[in-house]
Amino acid sequence: MTFRAHTIAGVLAQTIPGGAALHEPEIGGAEKARVDECLRSGWVSTAGPFVERFEDALAQYTGANHAIACVNGTAALHACLLLAGTRPGDEVIIPSLTFVATANAVAYCGATPHFADSDEDTLGLDPAKLANHLEDIGHITKGNCFNRRSGNRIAAVVCMHAFGHAADLDRLAETCRHYKLPLIEDAAESLGSFYKGRHTGLDGVLSALSFNGNKIVTSGGGGAILTGGAELAEKARHLTTTAKKPHPWMFEHDQVGFNYRLPNINAALGLAQMERLEDFLTRKRRLAMRYKDAFAGVEGVRFFEEPEDRRSNYWLNVLLLERECAQHRDAALKAANEQGFMARPAWTPMHMLDMHKDCARMNLDTAEDIFARLINIPSSPALVS
Repeated sequence: MTFRAHTIAGVLAQTIPGGAALHEPEIGGAEKARVDECLRSGWVSTAGPFVERFEDALAQYTGANHAIACVNGTAALHACLLLAGTRPGDEVIIPSLTFVATANAVAYCGATPHFADSDEDTLGLDPAKLANHLEDIGHITKGNCFNRRSGNRIAAVVCMHAFGHAADLDRLAETCRHYKLPLIEDAAESLGSFYKGRHTGLDGVLSALSFNGNKIVTSGGGGAILTGGAELAEKARHLTTTAKKPHPWMFEHDQVGFNYRLPNINAALGLAQMERLEDFLTRKRRLAMRYKDAFAGVEGVRFFEEPEDRRSNYWLNVLLLERECAQHRDAALKAANEQGFMARPAWTPMHMLDMHKDCARMNLDTAEDIFARLINIPSSPALVS
């Protein structure tokens, strides 16, 4: 089949007839029962047993030593950056091809994003280009890496697992060790995704998850910090609970903290969703393979598959147009949406946004190329049985 603007909509109509949203939450009786139990208990805010149970479920599933539930993924990432030592005036290396929350969390610290290019094989931060860039601009003084062009300290590297596909963690971690940079994983989209047999979020010093309404598991709003270190976990709980010192009745705080803890009612919903995660993953992978087969004979477009040595949750399914067809991206999006299939492009790369246009960066040709050719298509687990 030759690619035309209406081709994607036509294939979607044959694969999942009747139209579909991009990624809808699947809420059933188990979730309603958990939330009702929470309501009847009277513990609906940032204290209550469901928070701890949700955290335990996250730690057990991912293999993390510690999980700290937060009000959303951006708050979790902000706390990760602060706990890793990010200070005002620092630079933090992040992929330009990411959701704006990654850059926002850096700005919340008073730091500046430093944009890195993406790898077309993973859609995540390119480790080879990062290593070459740091060799060019980085120098280490007294155990810290500095940008020799700007003079600013580089505080951390954040890799984001795009659309649920794990970035090349081994090579990224190796480069970060060489340049004395903490690696932080923005794992907001990758609950249920594995890299060489280990869950995403375990290679970074700290990692952030998201449970927004469009994620594979939702708590309405919500996020979490994962870490292997007991001391970091204790600091994370303290920082995200307004830095309140433990006391039966006194309100004493020993630093500027944040009201970032997840409410119990959200945790109740999240816990019920965690109990269904394996079923969600099974159906989402089945949908991905159905798309792979459906688009196999279509010229000019390919279905993006999980990279080698990965097992992806296929949070949002990805189509990549061939470069000669990139000019038809917007027309293809329009045709799909007009026929009831919610489709969207990748996020506008961060360096193309006005507030970040003057930030430090490496060459970002691949990020711009992916942005010009990528289309997300409906990915809800309910689309297959």
